[in-house]
Amino acid sequence: MNRLIKTIEKIQITAGIIFLVIFFLATLLQIITRYMGMSVLWTEELANNAFIWAIFMGAAVMVNHKEHFTFDFLQMKLNQKNRLYLNIFIDALLVAFNVLITMYGFQLLEHFWNYTWETVPVLKMGFVWLAVPVMSVTMILYSVDHIAGSIGKLRKMNGKEVGN
Repeated sequence: MNRLIKTIEKIQITAGIIFLVIFFLATLLQIITRYMGMSVLWTEELANNAFIWAIFMGAAVMVNHKEHFTFDFLQMKLNQKNRLYLNIFIDALLVAFNVLITMYGFQLLEHFWNYTWETVPVLKMGFVWLAVPVMSVTMILYSVDHIAGSIGKLRKMNGKEVGN
């Protein structure tokens, strides 16, 4: 499972970087062409949609690094065992939240699949909305992996706490 998680994370980081570069280049092209007195209409829409993908991929990676959602103040006050229980609780909340995001993400995807970009009608908005379920499904995978890791650490500490 650990190898799968690392592979997914590398893919998401790579995709996020690619989409950030696309965002930057589209924005740069937009600035240059406006300065020259021209307007390239599709650059704004491309930049917006690339930014959406970059942000959603980055958000999922931050969940994997536990830098996206945490209670630092409470964690610092707890002993290691209770910290693990808090981590399990937080990751369980993230799983529940992301199950809902996945369900609604697929509804959005279905609804907007055949909509097209304003400036480039051959491109479908569905590809933009695909970022939502991709993010939420990977967040679920990352959170389940964290839960499994925390349970494993609890078992190592004292098998009686986890029902052995």
